[in-house]
Amino acid sequence: MQIVTEDFLLLGLKNYEDISENQLILLDVKKENWKEEALGKNISDARAELFVLLKDITTKINQDKIIKNYKSLQKFRKSLNEVSKEVPLKETTPSLGDVVIYCDGGCSPNPGASGSGVSIYKSGKLYELWYGLYEDMGTNNTAELNALYESLQIAKKEVELGNKVEIKCDSMYSINCIKTWAKGWESKGWTKKGGAIKNLEIIKKAYYLFSTISSKITLSHIKAHAGAQGNELADRMTHYTRQTKERDFVKYSKDIDIQDILKMG
Repeated sequence: MQIVTEDFLLLGLKNYEDISENQLILLDVKKENWKEEALGKNISDARAELFVLLKDITTKINQDKIIKNYKSLQKFRKSLNEVSKEVPLKETTPSLGDVVIYCDGGCSPNPGASGSGVSIYKSGKLYELWYGLYEDMGTNNTAELNALYESLQIAKKEVELGNKVEIKCDSMYSINCIKTWAKGWESKGWTKKGGAIKNLEIIKKAYYLFSTISSKITLSHIKAHAGAQGNELADRMTHYTRQTKERDFVKYSKDIDIQDILKMG
């Protein structure tokens, strides 16, 4: 995902007046006040790449050709990816102890239909999958925070059983919220310079829970879609949530066929 910033916009524009109809569609904004609406949004890597590729392409017919060719390339890449999914992803061995929890959240579009997913490994083997917390108008950030909060609840139970736990999250935003920023926000009465704290309710819940077990677990960042089976499975659970629209957070109860689940996305 790509966060839309002013620096990013200038990669695809000579100036803000030059934005094209196709670029507005890629940002999923209307022309009126488009910049204010776009800043801070998360867009897919594919949309971000196309936005930049359309820079200096002044005619719509040429822009449409670029978009068509890019989509053909993406389709080709997807076909290669489907083949690669037949080869098992690398197994995950816990680096610290007994339990490794992977969490992920997703939204399409952003804001839009969102969901959260978790995969749990014990002694290096897939143990359980969890999914849910569907929202009709969620965001990537709320979905990621929800997934992290549920992972912390699972971790708390595992710690109480005497297990060592590591949580792997691919959202630096979520990790920073509870490990870095929340303590300062709390000391200032849950305020920050520059405006309101977004997603404050779930941040508070996750932060207070994390504070009770932080000395007994490890919370670390993992790069998304970099070959870790646990991360990919958590991602597929977010897709499954959007398909089923499950609003509770529940255990995946079907037979776990890893290759079939990886094809969900």
